[in-house]
Amino acid sequence: MKSSGSMRIGELAERFDLAPHVLRHWEAMGLLTPATRVNGRRVYTRDHIVRVLTIIRAKAAGMSLEQVGEILNVTGGAERRAVLERHHAELERRLRELAASKALVEHIMECTADDFTRCPGYLHVVESTTGLTGPEKDPA
Repeated sequence: MKSSGSMRIGELAERFDLAPHVLRHWEAMGLLTPATRVNGRRVYTRDHIVRVLTIIRAKAAGMSLEQVGEILNVTGGAERRAVLERHHAELERRLRELAASKALVEHIMECTADDFTRCPGYLHVVESTTGLTGPEKDPA
C-alpha cells in the first residue's frame, strides 16, 4: 500500500487473493464504492479493506451477496438485526443437518455389519435424525 493510505483496485484485490473483476462486480452490486478516481483509476482506502473483509467473511458464513448488501446498506440497527437473525436461524438449521450427516458417517465408519443400511444401530441414527419411525421390511 502506498504511504498515503490509498491503493488501486489491483492492490486491494491482491491483498485478499481476489481477481479485480470480483471487486468491480461488488461495485456494480453496490457493495463497494471507490473512495475516488484519479486519472480514471479507482482509488481505495483502509476503510475499503474493512469492507472487503466484511464481504468475504459474510460469504464464508454462507450469505449471498444480496444478503451481504442488506446488512451493509440497511439504515437502522433493527433492520440489520432482523436480517442477521434470519441468517442465524438458517446457519443453525445447516449446523443441525451437518451434525446429523456427521453422525451417519461416524456410524458407518465404525459399523461392522455387512450391509450398514440394515444395521439396527444405523437405522436408529436414521430414525433419530429424520423422524422416520421403525424400519420397514422389504415385502419380498
